[in-house]
Amino acid sequence: MELESVIRDRYSVRKFKDDKVSEELLNKLMEISVLAPSAKNVQPLHILTLTSDDALRKINEASPCIYNAPVVFVVCYDKNNVYNLSNGTNSGSEDASIIATHIMLEATNLGLGTCWINMFDEDKIREAFNLPINEQVVCLIDLGYSDTIPADRHNIRKNKEEIFELK
Repeated sequence: MELESVIRDRYSVRKFKDDKVSEELLNKLMEISVLAPSAKNVQPLHILTLTSDDALRKINEASPCIYNAPVVFVVCYDKNNVYNLSNGTNSGSEDASIIATHIMLEATNLGLGTCWINMFDEDKIREAFNLPINEQVVCLIDLGYSDTIPADRHNIRKNKEEIFELK
């Protein structure tokens, strides 16, 4: 698929088919996603790939927004292994957001649907999956085959002049 088509076709899926995602597709998705850049190439990322019934049950207890997805990525970064900026902040959230975007775009390219989830109980996730305290959860990404069409609001976009200011 052409990049522009992938970007235009991607939307937030909130209803997934029961169909499993093949290991081959998951591997392809992961191979491409790890090409995402990170600040100073530190790559502080850790992503749980939840596919088992037990793992999906646990993540359903931590978020009301799993929507029957057969795969859920828990996108994290290691707070002890990030690029620290001079202003005291670190690049962890940005690095995690970049790879999350790569995951969503490659999933669309492979004919899969995704939804970025930021409504979750981090403490429940930390406990359920034994995440160490240095791991910061940034988002969840539901993944699977869409069982819906894009919501009407998907095509409602500001025009570029409302977002970009040319100086």
